[in-house]
Amino acid sequence: MTAIENSLSAASEPHGFDPGGVARWHPQSIAAVPGQTEIALIGADDVCPVIPGIDLWDSWPLAHEDGRTVVHGGRQFWFFLSAPIFPDPSQRHDHARIRLASLGEDGWRDHGNAMPDGFSPGTREWAGSAVLHDDGASVSLLFTAAGRRGGPPSFEQRLFVARGVLGVDGPGQWSSVEELVRADGARYTIAAEASGKPGLIKAFRDPAWFVDPATGQRHVLFTGSAGWSDHDYNGVVGIATLRGTEWVLGDPLVEAVGVNNELERAHVVVRGGRYYLFWSTQTRTFAPESVKGPNGLYAMVAESLSGPWRPVNGSGLVAGNPAAEPTQGYSWWVTGEDEVWSFIDHWGMQGRSFEAQPELLRAQFGGTPAPVFRLVFAGDSVTIAA
Repeated sequence: MTAIENSLSAASEPHGFDPGGVARWHPQSIAAVPGQTEIALIGADDVCPVIPGIDLWDSWPLAHEDGRTVVHGGRQFWFFLSAPIFPDPSQRHDHARIRLASLGEDGWRDHGNAMPDGFSPGTREWAGSAVLHDDGASVSLLFTAAGRRGGPPSFEQRLFVARGVLGVDGPGQWSSVEELVRADGARYTIAAEASGKPGLIKAFRDPAWFVDPATGQRHVLFTGSAGWSDHDYNGVVGIATLRGTEWVLGDPLVEAVGVNNELERAHVVVRGGRYYLFWSTQTRTFAPESVKGPNGLYAMVAESLSGPWRPVNGSGLVAGNPAAEPTQGYSWWVTGEDEVWSFIDHWGMQGRSFEAQPELLRAQFGGTPAPVFRLVFAGDSVTIAA
């Protein structure tokens, strides 16, 4: 038994749930391969603000139920996490609102905050997904409510859906907001911390819509923390399934207890009869006793949504930041067209540190979409297109 497997066993004492049937991600080595899994360097010409005076980060498109990106009136509609530009970009998480922008032949248009003031049940709005239903008119915006409206900022996380319609100017006219599902405390930790360190807070966030083409069932994937483990690093990918009119929690699809604390923004695409479960994570959220990978896009693959899941490319790494610029981008999202979207984080650091040069916190933060790249799927291999 390896050291990592030992740590997994020690950290997995059950709290009312036996995780024996959950796929484990515990890679033995992770390294980005230039030309295959290493993302190209981001340069100054790539840092193009979309909305003046606003930082943008996590993004997702309005998509059809089958995952294809919606094109409406010649435009794609993209949702971003957004905040005013602060001297320290880390402050953005305490002020995050979902922003709507559209992309057409004439470039980007800003449509303002996606939801009205006072509509969200949280103090901040964190990442999710958006779907145009098959009637061609009704829209569901799935998102994370952080904290509780009217209360103090906290790291409590709840999953909600807002109901709207697709109009001439894109999705909007939100008429209701409902909680999707709640963590059960056994399979999924109830994420309700008042405070915490970045990378170590517990998770119940990032709802991502998915319709299984094999069954027609509607699911929501999400980022969670293992309710059966007290390990500081106990990230999982969770799932809920629509049964009639009710969303029902299922067992986690993948767990990384003793390996990684955050399997963020999990989502599934199907190619060639295989299911690819993607997530983003960072070097800092790997456990001290684990092997560590780059900030990057990772994935598991299976022949069905129920598994068994195995790491793509042997390790799970699909696309990682280059070693020369390990923090240049983050929060990767794979579209129905095999495009990968993300945002520019701290780019062009050239080995410099914030401790020695704190002004770089602002000067080298992109806060705008990163260059888009494409993926090539070949069985258990997924690589960056040349």
